Amino acid sequence: MTHEMQRKFLIEELLKEEKDYRDVQIPADVVEQKKLLRSLMNVRPPRAISEQFLKIQDAYLKGEQTAIVDEDELFPSPLDERLYLWQGDITTLKVDAIVNAANSGMCGCFHPLHSCVDNIIHSRSGIELRLYCAKLMQKQGHEEPTGQAKITPAFNLPSSYILHTVGSIIYGRVRKEDEELLASCYRSCLSLAAEHGLSSVAFCCISTGEFRFPNEKAAEIAIHTVQEFLQKETSIKKVIFNVFKDLDREIYERLLGTGGENPHCA
Repeated sequence: MTHEMQRKFLIEELLKEEKDYRDVQIPADVVEQKKLLRSLMNVRPPRAISEQFLKIQDAYLKGEQTAIVDEDELFPSPLDERLYLWQGDITTLKVDAIVNAANSGMCGCFHPLHSCVDNIIHSRSGIELRLYCAKLMQKQGHEEPTGQAKITPAFNLPSSYILHTVGSIIYGRVRKEDEELLASCYRSCLSLAAEHGLSSVAFCCISTGEFRFPNEKAAEIAIHTVQEFLQKETSIKKVIFNVFKDLDREIYERLLGTGGENPHCA
């Protein structure tokens, strides 16, 4: 089965699941096909699906991977050799674990084609991730509290694990409690990673997007909390601050003293 055939098979199978989709036509354009597939995955509730679907989906998503970046390609901060800065798509990083800025439902973003990191991670990891998260949450019996974390396999991503954490949501002025909860996100992820013997973790900019935490303050909290954690004996040897926006890159460059030395931050 070719890559194109895999994509069309996945779309057709997902369209069959809902009566409301019966009049949906598969577009001829490849880009539009990819958007449709991702949208169908985004809105799909966590329910069982055939092994054949998962096998073809896994092969398709692996085939979609491009420009995987290994942690060994990155350069450390001159101020602390355990800290790294990298600008790009966190789902392309080959590290022990990446961090997902999740919502309290912990089952991913259900908004089709949304640009949040939660949506992107679930879209590229595959349907298995939502199924796995749903089982965790069903067992827990309540929404995930802010500042805590869960660990899951990364499924079709180049990383081995995903650490999911719910950051502080800012409705007005940042309170001390908001700052403490954001710091707790970083500590919880690092503690969980250490419990599993992981050595490298890549953090996205938790809470600075949809949750509206000020970028500068969030970066200061992130770096301080990570450095404080690394003062004790731990399996974690490398922490990567992953940024997507130029604004965040400039903030972290200043705080980490990298000054654009990393070619992946150009």
